[in-house]
Amino acid sequence: MSSAISVRPVQRADYAAWRPLWDGYNAFYGRFGATALPEHITEVTWQRLHDATEPMFCLVAQDDASGKLLGLTHYLYHRSTTRIEPVCYLSDLFTTEAARGRGVGRALIDAVYAAARAVNSSRVYWQTYETNATARLLYNKMAKHHGSIVYSQEL
Repeated sequence: MSSAISVRPVQRADYAAWRPLWDGYNAFYGRFGATALPEHITEVTWQRLHDATEPMFCLVAQDDASGKLLGLTHYLYHRSTTRIEPVCYLSDLFTTEAARGRGVGRALIDAVYAAARAVNSSRVYWQTYETNATARLLYNKMAKHHGSIVYSQEL
């Protein structure tokens, strides 16, 4: 039986657990080895996630029994030319391989929806590779596919 999962904002003390998730996300998209992100980008990204003046945020999914982080999502708000309210871009979503199929991705997306509603955002959207079939099975249940590989959910 799987233990419960909680989603919460990342904390500075989470760096050692966040970093392997971030590295796993980047590796999935081919950013590893010779094509890895420069360390400075990771450092700046981590700092932005904790800077109150930045519109960038991170939520992590945590296994309640073990305390281990199972996944992350980074998202940000921006203005739109077609809406008055801010829109939310779900920039990154990643779960550990062992956590897949446990509802971690769904919980993270639902938490982004809740955060976006709380600031009166009118839309959450994201994109993925067309070939990311496993993730798209979930995304097709949670948002509307508009023809391109950009997903959105009206709030």
